[in-house]
Amino acid sequence: MINWKQKLTSRKLWAAIVGFVAAILVAFGSSDSDVAQITAIIMAGATVISYIIGEGLVDVARATTNSNGEKDV
Repeated sequence: MINWKQKLTSRKLWAAIVGFVAAILVAFGSSDSDVAQITAIIMAGATVISYIIGEGLVDVARATTNSNGEKDV
């Protein structure tokens, strides 16, 4: 089973996606400014996704910890 939380917050995954998309854009003759803009958009999206997942994990951890700092079972 794929751990999507871990995959979507991986910097390696997003760097690979950016590299792939940039190479495709260059291969199809896109200008340097277009490649830079699309790369920036992908990385901005990756930042937002990572932040949302990270905050969700923090909220879950906070919800499972009681007022004494002990984990609820």
